[in-house]
Amino acid sequence: MATISESKLITGVFHVVPSVHRDKRGLFVETYRREWIPSGREMIQANRADRSAGCIVGLHYHLHQADYWYVPFGRARVVLHDLRAGGSTDGTTEVFDLGEPENGENTHAGVLIPPGVAHGFASLTDMTITYLVDGYYNAADELGVAWDDPQIAADWGVTSPELSDRDAANPKRAEIPERVRPAWPMRT
Repeated sequence: MATISESKLITGVFHVVPSVHRDKRGLFVETYRREWIPSGREMIQANRADRSAGCIVGLHYHLHQADYWYVPFGRARVVLHDLRAGGSTDGTTEVFDLGEPENGENTHAGVLIPPGVAHGFASLTDMTITYLVDGYYNAADELGVAWDDPQIAADWGVTSPELSDRDAANPKRAEIPERVRPAWPMRT
């Protein structure tokens, strides 16, 4: 049985630690079940990305899409930042690692990220991330905020990161145009 808990920092973010079944053959784990997060919508697309150590992806956000992240191999430093104006956790940043800890076995934890919460990760090692989304790809809903914004003040765990051109050009939080600024409550 999985342990599901809402973030103590950001409303609507859910952390999941599933049961991992190990034996001499290896392991089995259910990485996601729709019933774990009753308030969530059905996930309709699955994606995978492999990243070399030292990359940063993000910070991205959506007005209409939720993500569920899982790191089966390697270790990612996850950064979440609530952009939802008027919400009780607006402006809050949460940082945690997913995947294989430095010393120990992967817990196979996952995280559900609701619309309006900026999200990104640094690859602390070579890694694989899989993510489920509750909406098909929509370029108009692919938005971003600067990974190094001092107002967000995230500890990414890497220096001199490799970034995409898109992520390097994201605006600071204060520069996000009003028309694409998430507001509480989110309407999806």
